Amino acid sequence: MMKKILVTGGAGYIGSVLVRQLLEKGYQVRVLDILKFGGESLIELFDNPNFEFQKGDVRNTPDIEKSLDGIYAVANLAAIVGDPACAKEPGLARETNLEASKSLYNMANKKGVQRFIFASTCSNYGKMANPDLLITEQSELAPVSLYAETKVATEQFLLSQNKDNQCKPTCLRFSTVYGLSPRVRFDLTVNEFTKELALGRELVIFGEQFWRPYCHVIDLARSVVQVIEAVEEKVAFDVFNVGETKENYTKKMLVDEISKQIPDARIKYVEKNEDPRDYRVSFEKIKQELDFQISLTVPEGITQIKQVVQDGLLNNPDDQKYKNI
Repeated sequence: MMKKILVTGGAGYIGSVLVRQLLEKGYQVRVLDILKFGGESLIELFDNPNFEFQKGDVRNTPDIEKSLDGIYAVANLAAIVGDPACAKEPGLARETNLEASKSLYNMANKKGVQRFIFASTCSNYGKMANPDLLITEQSELAPVSLYAETKVATEQFLLSQNKDNQCKPTCLRFSTVYGLSPRVRFDLTVNEFTKELALGRELVIFGEQFWRPYCHVIDLARSVVQVIEAVEEKVAFDVFNVGETKENYTKKMLVDEISKQIPDARIKYVEKNEDPRDYRVSFEKIKQELDFQISLTVPEGITQIKQVVQDGLLNNPDDQKYKNI
């Protein structure tokens, strides 16, 4: 029988892409999701005999016990995602992102699950100490938000587990995500900027000089599949930044890319000289050790978002359902 993978948060922005990739490769997939943002992203999958859905909360022990039956690997994507969402519900963020992740790992190890992939974030790096150097997995972690604090604490918990445990954890520090997904989001930098300018609005940019790495949702999901399929010794108890070194952009660089495709874009820059998050990241480790290569770039993602918005594929791109808060 093909291995069964549990994807927590599988109805979400990245999770709904990952579930499809796993099914396409012939895996059996179980999704555990509380459906905080609805489940429309999964409806078409119910005809697939290898797909299974369990409505449940990763904070609830009976739910996670049930979800782990027969599972080979866990992709733990369930989280309160992003700084604003965590700031709005800090208690829920700590319970979901940190405490539930610990419980899920402990139960997975008890039940004989072999792989545990944790969706972490490059936000863990906070602000570059030296703007001339690319940040690597060995760089100091300096979380400046509750979101990043919960991710750092979960990484520390997972990587401190007994190396003899059957369940081997891997932490993936995702770049800032963008692109189209079955669960569309427009509260992400590339998607939001493109949407606003595609609708003919003026875009106001604060602090255009600050850096972030960006990676398409399809490629972030692919990195999870690649870890599941990697030789255990290459990924067990390890951390990988996920993205492409050439895909580090300032906000100004992002807007310049969008303006190439929307020449009449109206942009207003507001000077801001302090941002707690400012980092350029190296992705050489995942490229060298796992042969991971991205398949889409920021300009290609902009093209997709621009067409979807301008051609009216979404009735109301401003709808609150396309945001996490």
